[in-house]
Amino acid sequence: MAGTPTYATPPGFLGVTRRDPQDAIGIAGIPMDIGTTNRAGTRDGPRAIRAASRMLVDGAHPGSWVDPAALPLADLGDFELALGDIPGSLARIEQQAAAVGHLVALGGEHGVTLPLLRALRKKLGVPLGLLVFDAHVDTWADNFGQAYAHGSVFYHAINEGLVEPKRMIQLGIRSPVQREVWDWTLGQGVTVITAQQFHETGPEAVAARVRQVLGAAPAYLSFDIDALDPAFAPGTGTPEIGGLATWQAQAVLRRLGGADFRGMDVVEVAPAYDHGEITALAAASMVWEYLCRG
Repeated sequence: MAGTPTYATPPGFLGVTRRDPQDAIGIAGIPMDIGTTNRAGTRDGPRAIRAASRMLVDGAHPGSWVDPAALPLADLGDFELALGDIPGSLARIEQQAAAVGHLVALGGEHGVTLPLLRALRKKLGVPLGLLVFDAHVDTWADNFGQAYAHGSVFYHAINEGLVEPKRMIQLGIRSPVQREVWDWTLGQGVTVITAQQFHETGPEAVAARVRQVLGAAPAYLSFDIDALDPAFAPGTGTPEIGGLATWQAQAVLRRLGGADFRGMDVVEVAPAYDHGEITALAAASMVWEYLCRG
């Protein structure tokens, strides 16, 4: 979590100074981007998200009135990776995630979600429900010949039984995709709400559908920042136009207070392509919304 402290705020996420991994909610960076398919640079995402989170330390959430400062948060620093080795890095990520009670991960590319789901599935003993904000379905069997790239994470998660497809819902999908990949995804039982459908139905109806799909059993939240339109999140490797506005994503998260989430990640922040820190701030704010659900 190296970085220059801002005025009166320590450099940890939300200024957190606790480091004990036994705290109920552990924040960890996963600076991996060796499985990206377009623009790399998400290895710098955790640093940028932590720095941007300094904007969110002034008090409680104005809707739920939860104050993150009162939560048992600990910033655990960044996970260790195996340089240049995707399978080796995934194994190390899974091992480190298994030691954290409730993990909130700052990516890094979307491929990091796979070992996080593996660790949580082993811990709970049952498949998870899954809410995904994303521009891409990420259910390709491989990406340009690489089996474990950032666009195949949910293909493996489904095939490995880490998630229950009928309790999996994706929001904001809009990228080009081969028809066979699309049909395979829907054929598994996954619910897909495209960005256009989201815009037409609105956050309240979308949130109701999310609650219906996830049910009351344990679930996981994965937020790919490219779910947001590039106007709101330009700092990412695979931007797609026509996406969600930040307020739309917030509006859904604020309506999910009863969901049994056991962890989350926010991924694909690439600071080199950001402007005015808006992408990093959006990512930090989505974590803040998650923590403040009540």
